[in-house]
Amino acid sequence: MSNDVLVERRGGVQVITINRPEAKNAINAAVANGIAAAVDELEASDDLHVGVLTGAGGTFCAGMDLKAFLRGETPTVENRGLGGITQAPPRKPLIGAVEGWAVAGGFELLLACDMVVAAETAKFGVPEVKRALVAGAGAAMLLPQRIPQAIALEMLLTGDPITAERAAALGLVNRLTSEGGAVDGAIELAAAIAANGPLAVAVTKQIARASADWSFDEGWGRQAALMEPVFTSEDAREGASAFAEKRAPEWKGR
Repeated sequence: MSNDVLVERRGGVQVITINRPEAKNAINAAVANGIAAAVDELEASDDLHVGVLTGAGGTFCAGMDLKAFLRGETPTVENRGLGGITQAPPRKPLIGAVEGWAVAGGFELLLACDMVVAAETAKFGVPEVKRALVAGAGAAMLLPQRIPQAIALEMLLTGDPITAERAAALGLVNRLTSEGGAVDGAIELAAAIAANGPLAVAVTKQIARASADWSFDEGWGRQAALMEPVFTSEDAREGASAFAEKRAPEWKGR
């Protein structure tokens, strides 16, 4: 993995940092492949339960690296989308930690995250229409599912940014922190999730993400099929035993 993406472990939390501050963490091929490789590690590791995605140097991400694009690089990974995650987010929870700007493709990386923690000074935007482009890496489709449609259309059609405070009021941001505190805030949230049964967390996310495409009647059957292995797992028995014995559970992920 190149130095354009840094990866570290903090307990059961994986922190993925886009490390191109000189380019406002713009996404080039190395960044896309680096994020994809990190997510593969997150998914494969029994010791990692939640991922945090952030950017170095006080900026989350300014979107696609246009200079790299003109050189023939692609900021996408085949079948996985922009930054390696927009079309194929990880099964395990992923939290965006935002300092500074998250715009264009950088904003679309956030929409691939399940939750967002942002500094109070952060800003969010989808400026593609200002360049006669379409936000095709997820924003045009997904933003209206995350916030009221009229507000999503305002952001998409004007291209104007919004503040972190406004994003939080709209439900796009889960938690606000002081400037410089987004990563720590995201890790705090991630640790609360990582303390829970990993099978239950992953399947709960899967149901929550997929259920919008299910009819009411079919949803119950689909949910039951996904839940059944969780309820018969070793972790489910451990959870019940730990509760009865008034001790911390020891999850095995099976």
